[in-house]
Amino acid sequence: MKGGKLPKRQRLIGLWLLLSGISLLGGAIFAAWLDSLFQPQGLARLVLWLGCFSGGGTIFLVGLLLERMLFTPLRHLQVQLARLVANPDAREDYPPEGWLRGLGPDLMRVREAWRSDRTRLATAHAEGARSAARIRQELETLLQVLDTPLLLCDHHRRLLLFNQAAEALFDGHPGLGLGKRLDALLPVSSLQDSLAQLPDDGSPRELLMPCSERWLHVAMRRVPQSNGETLLTLTDATAAWTSEMGARAGLAEHMAPLRRHGASLASAAEALSSVRHARHIDETLRQRLEAVIEEESLALGQEIENLGRLIDDMQQQGERLVPLWSNDLWQSLNERLGDNPIEVLPIGMPAWFKGDAPALLVMLESLLERLSEHTGTADFEGEMLLGNRRVYLDLIWPGRPLSQRELSTWCAQRLETLPLSPRVGDLLRQHASDAWSLADPDGKHARLRLPLPAVDRVGAPPSQLPPRPEFHDFGIADLPPPDAELARRSLRTLEIVAFDTETTGLELRRGDTVISIGACRIVNARLLASDIFDVRVDPGKPIPPASTAIHGITDDDVAGAPPLPVVLPRFRDYIGDAVILAHNAAFDLLALQSPGSGTTLEMPVLDTLLLSRALDESLDGHDLDTLAERYDLSFPPGTRHTALGDARVTAELWLALLPRLEARGIETLEQVLALQATAFDKEDACT
Repeated sequence: MKGGKLPKRQRLIGLWLLLSGISLLGGAIFAAWLDSLFQPQGLARLVLWLGCFSGGGTIFLVGLLLERMLFTPLRHLQVQLARLVANPDAREDYPPEGWLRGLGPDLMRVREAWRSDRTRLATAHAEGARSAARIRQELETLLQVLDTPLLLCDHHRRLLLFNQAAEALFDGHPGLGLGKRLDALLPVSSLQDSLAQLPDDGSPRELLMPCSERWLHVAMRRVPQSNGETLLTLTDATAAWTSEMGARAGLAEHMAPLRRHGASLASAAEALSSVRHARHIDETLRQRLEAVIEEESLALGQEIENLGRLIDDMQQQGERLVPLWSNDLWQSLNERLGDNPIEVLPIGMPAWFKGDAPALLVMLESLLERLSEHTGTADFEGEMLLGNRRVYLDLIWPGRPLSQRELSTWCAQRLETLPLSPRVGDLLRQHASDAWSLADPDGKHARLRLPLPAVDRVGAPPSQLPPRPEFHDFGIADLPPPDAELARRSLRTLEIVAFDTETTGLELRRGDTVISIGACRIVNARLLASDIFDVRVDPGKPIPPASTAIHGITDDDVAGAPPLPVVLPRFRDYIGDAVILAHNAAFDLLALQSPGSGTTLEMPVLDTLLLSRALDESLDGHDLDTLAERYDLSFPPGTRHTALGDARVTAELWLALLPRLEARGIETLEQVLALQATAFDKEDACT
């Protein structure tokens, strides 16, 4: 309600019924007075009563006729026009009816002319659009297959582009997203001077910088002939830096003691040699020199042993040893064998291990070929077994185990297809491994076992991310500066986060709380379908069955989920500098700002419920389902009453309302908030 008054349609209906009732009541009283005064009989009495009721009846019938033939068609026409403004291709559920039926051909002509103009405009730009689409498709394909993480930002350090490699590098980081500031993703204090001093000719500048628990090698270059855009290529240099500061630094530390012990040993040996050739040998001196030689020899041997362990560590910690999933290894091995009749059938449970995949594939192919020649079979089984800090890679065949002499011969074989032609034994040492053969307990099978470094990781690797529907928007560079006055920002240039919550119930002031938060982002008047926030929340109490019947979330679904005080700061980081949008925002904000949440949301709030009510006060129904039907929006199956599903439809609803707001001259955040305030209804907003 607004100012304690009913909406316009309800006021009209109330006034119509009031006038009809007063007229009928007055007519009845007047008819009763005339009947008692003149006491007519028969037809005259009937005419008297009908005449007295005619005024009220006429008012009632005329109102009914107007409602059916004029007011209802006008409301339907208003809904259809609102839908057409939001989307010219929307379906026609309300053709003109009643006394407005004659407007049908005219409305159809206007709509067809609108569509025709859009078609001609699209045709006029078809060639340019096809060329742009081809270039964009090639760019997207290139960015998707490129393994190097890329970031492109404008002169305000807003992200214009990133690829899937960057998405994988910053997996789950709330600062990665189109239109977000580079400050939220990287410690810009480390980049500040380098970004400011980049040459305009595209020459790169390189920087090694910490990011969370990693070291990133960043190469920056200004895009030539651009408006200050900067391209950043990133490399995770953590392994190289750790190696540089760890094993390699240890190698340098061991060199000085080796030289010292070597020099001492050489000096003592030279002195001992001189004493032996002397005529008079000092036995005490000879014993002392022999003791020095023995001591230095032991120390030198110990240092050489330490050096050997260090070199083994360097081999194991090298950048070429990476986490591998055994199923991927078996699949790649069978693909590499190709036309070769040899085939490996994976058995048992898959596991993670650490290895140099290209080298392992070449080595396993060589071993399988020798095994096939030795055993006369081409069918092998492959199994990964978990050991103590090791993973055992087993190749299994029917028959007897190999002799150690045979294995030693195989380990001496050189792999000519690899750089520097290493031996099989060299690759085994690189993995701190060995090879031996043993018989299975059934006495019918044997296996070749290679122990490999284990990885502290469980579960299958995540499926490959599908190509993103959007990962670049160069129009962001044309947006106002981030520090521009927010109130005067154009609605189309606003960064908006649409969100929704699901709760244990509707009694928020009596203990009901959040169990799910879903959000999506709008940048440059464009809904980013993949830039989402979707998190379950542990309410710390059982979820009532009545609530589960609505949103489908059970106690098992939130078991182990983080509580609201943990989730809310992450959600605040996701929002960043954006304006927030919700449908019936008062309820969702009250749910998030409950006592003890610890995080406040103080940014401007847009409410599609209030905006719809302000635009169409005379229409009934401003709930999300009604508005989705009104603007021809749809919920994908199973997404209604889910936080993310409702947030997405709320975002689409905002984009549908946007052209209607602009048609009324409402183009800035300040203006839309003023319009929204006129429709604020405290009672409705809190129910």
